[in-house]
Amino acid sequence: MSHSFLLEAGRWTIEGNWLERNQSPLSVKGRTIIVWTNDNWFTMVTKLAFIGSEREEISYQYRGRIDGDERQYTYVLQQSDLGQIEGEGWVGSNSIIQRYLVLSDRQRRSGFETFYRVNHHTYHLSSGILSGHYLTSTMEAVLELQY
Repeated sequence: MSHSFLLEAGRWTIEGNWLERNQSPLSVKGRTIIVWTNDNWFTMVTKLAFIGSEREEISYQYRGRIDGDERQYTYVLQQSDLGQIEGEGWVGSNSIIQRYLVLSDRQRRSGFETFYRVNHHTYHLSSGILSGHYLTSTMEAVLELQY
């Protein structure tokens, strides 16, 4: 079974929980749209909203390239909270794992995202943001492909 998330164009819903250090979990919902060009470039745009909370939405805009049968790729990301980011991803048999570094950041922030395939139209997402050596926030969510 091949990956349908990221490696194919599509629209996904996101629903789960966001947890920040010393805070109660927040319900989060969002959407992701993935678009591919003919020369193997992808754009992924994500918006997350925090239900029942005053926390502002977070938006993500990724741009990256995967060549043919490659299992590794790089990308750039503009994120509304963190700013400019550079990252890399690995495509595994059952998961897609991304790690990134925030550019020009005095707090030395970085992060990771793991998209684990449950089936063709469902993925589990586990992600985290670190400041130096400390975890500052995490997210657990389910992504569902929209037809």
